[in-house]
Amino acid sequence: MELDVDTSTNIKMALLLTTLAGSATMIGAAIAYFIKEPRLSYLTFSLGFSAGTMIYVSFMELLTSAVQTLGQLKAVVAFFIGIFFIGIIDFFIPESENPDHFNNLQNPHKKTLQDKKLLRASMMTALAIGIHNFPEGLATFGAALSDIRLGVLIAIAIAIHNIPEGISVSMPIFYATGNRNKAFFFSAISGLSEPLGALVGYAFLMPFLSPGLLAGLLAFVAGIMIYISVDELLPMAHRYGHSHTVIIGIILGMMVMAASLIML
Repeated sequence: MELDVDTSTNIKMALLLTTLAGSATMIGAAIAYFIKEPRLSYLTFSLGFSAGTMIYVSFMELLTSAVQTLGQLKAVVAFFIGIFFIGIIDFFIPESENPDHFNNLQNPHKKTLQDKKLLRASMMTALAIGIHNFPEGLATFGAALSDIRLGVLIAIAIAIHNIPEGISVSMPIFYATGNRNKAFFFSAISGLSEPLGALVGYAFLMPFLSPGLLAGLLAFVAGIMIYISVDELLPMAHRYGHSHTVIIGIILGMMVMAASLIML
């Protein structure tokens, strides 16, 4: 069965909008290229900023949207399923590789181990944001198919709040590896899960996609992001010292994410 010209054009536009929204992550990722010399204060700030963005978007956007669609009980169940899911994964990671189990971070002989732990937490953050972007891609794609104007507005809003998400991924990876290109690459990959979500939606999920399913996915992702923020990012940030810098990062991350959501 061939698609008519209008439908084909809408699909192409929907895929383009979703790709552009996801690519905005690269703007935040590029900040690693402007950091001349790594400092612990920058690292603790970026970890706090990352946690702040994830906590705010999880409670104020993802979970709230799920409650409005599914009702509080179903949304909360999906939220805690997400927490238990990532918790089980964390449980099976050996303690020697788990960032919860820190030795003295001021000991230079521990630096390699600490870098590995920071890299692991950074990769989990990239994974969480990538999973978070997947249903966003589905939502943008679906909206653009039904109404291009609505799709454009949603894509712009998502692109704006993808910028701080790019910072959240790239900065800790840069500090763990010292490699700007690697930081940029993994941050970009987390954003490109958005057009992947659109492609999967187009290829497989369109017959089954419903507001309820999408809302459940959002609540599930919120649980994952809260777990990673509380169990990985914040403990690691405080162990590096500069506690006030961490708090400033958290608050600023929340403020930036709040501003991007309000602009919708």
